[in-house]
Amino acid sequence: MAPLRIGMLLDQDFPPDSRVENEAVSLIEAGFEVFLFSLAYKKGAGQEVWNGIKVKRYAANKWIYKSSAVAYDFPFFHKKVKSMIADFISKNDIQALHVHDMVLARAAFRANKVFGLPLTLDLHENRPVIMQFYPHLKKFPGKYLINLSRWEKAQNQLLREADRVVLVTEEARDEAVRSAGIDPGKVVVVPNTIHPDIFLSYPIEEQIVDRFKDTFNIVYVGDTGLRRGTMELIEALPIVLETVKNARLILVGKSSEDLQLMQRAEELGISRHVSFEGWQDVSLFPSYISVASVCVSPIHRNLHHDTTFANKIFQYMAMGKPLVVSDCPPQVRVVQEAQCGLVHEGGSAADLARQIIGISEDPSQAARMGENGKKAVLDKYNWPKTSARLIDYYQSLANE
Repeated sequence: MAPLRIGMLLDQDFPPDSRVENEAVSLIEAGFEVFLFSLAYKKGAGQEVWNGIKVKRYAANKWIYKSSAVAYDFPFFHKKVKSMIADFISKNDIQALHVHDMVLARAAFRANKVFGLPLTLDLHENRPVIMQFYPHLKKFPGKYLINLSRWEKAQNQLLREADRVVLVTEEARDEAVRSAGIDPGKVVVVPNTIHPDIFLSYPIEEQIVDRFKDTFNIVYVGDTGLRRGTMELIEALPIVLETVKNARLILVGKSSEDLQLMQRAEELGISRHVSFEGWQDVSLFPSYISVASVCVSPIHRNLHHDTTFANKIFQYMAMGKPLVVSDCPPQVRVVQEAQCGLVHEGGSAADLARQIIGISEDPSQAARMGENGKKAVLDKYNWPKTSARLIDYYQSLANE
């Protein structure tokens, strides 16, 4: 029997997108054929095979790009993209559709009315919730053009219309059931875990190790935006330094709000204890994490963070490091289940400092936490294990 031909839809250039690539490659390895529709803003129209994925790029100009930001406020984007999706389905004889995130979803549903294919909606995040933190929604014209309640209503409708829904956590599933009234049985939970073999294969850069060999290192990797709790890290550091004299905060990442962090560090007189490393390729993350005495994920409590994972926690765990995380339910669940770290009150610099000091004061416990975390990643929280649910779903679909 010929393999099921799955058509994935992505509203941006590809590569990169690690979740899309991970899902597609796992399905290909399981015997499926995966075609990827990509709106190509930079590369232009064309096609290539990327890691086994048959990528079909459709050229998109700046007007399509700009209109995607208001896709559920004005009809232009979906009208323009619908014909592209129909062309993709027809030319590649697609048998099942898998839509990544909601931006393209309405156009996909409309194009699919002609074909009647089973359609899976894969929401990487709760877009209407996370959009409230976007800078362009806080100023003219986005503040007046984009209506988040419209986006929320549209997301709930898409959740109801989809044949199957893929979400990243059990908490996201529960929220979708609550807000959209969908049957929890049609949700497949596929967390954003890591490939330990890939992540741990990156070489350790001795230059990085040498720079931080004589300090108690508090390491954070990823987007450094304030909603990630980075300001609390800065404000926790003076408290930590009272007890841990050689403490150093290492921020590996960047955001448009970095200047605020630097200014606050200067005001507190701790600049020489903070290393702003800027954006670094993921291949260097193991090197930075290797020097950590403790790794942190102090993200703020909100509906988005409360229903998704910060992928960094699995990277930390894979490297055998103790964690201090905020009390967002998904990461609390993992840390407590794996017994690999401590939890602080989200948004509290004082409690964050207290938990970091707790790690510093009990090295043997910290080592046990690190070992527990690594074991949990190797045994459970890894992509080969979590992707099995997605593969099982598509195998059942192929059998039908």
